[in-house]
Amino acid sequence: MPKNPWSAKRQRQYSHIKNSLVERGRDEPVAEEIAARIVNKERAQHGESTVASTSSIHDMSAGRRGGLRSHQGPGGRTLLQLRNEARQRGLKGRSKMNKAQLEAALT
Repeated sequence: MPKNPWSAKRQRQYSHIKNSLVERGRDEPVAEEIAARIVNKERAQHGESTVASTSSIHDMSAGRRGGLRSHQGPGGRTLLQLRNEARQRGLKGRSKMNKAQLEAALT
């Protein structure tokens, strides 16, 4: 547990996130780090921390973001990610393909 004096709510939130990540197969140290980052970001967005980065304050919350940045949701992978994978596979003509064409060629 981090040394920051968190409220009881934030400690419960940390434990819940950490346990959930461990259940999904994450290693304990990685789960602890992810949970601490999420809780600290929530604290920053709600004005509970004394020091906060600009990105923590102005970015959308982890709860709202959900799977938007997982690259598995409705938007799928980005065009850049698809082009990188196509390059790694040696796909010819990848630079002229759009996202739909790249997705079709990579499946």
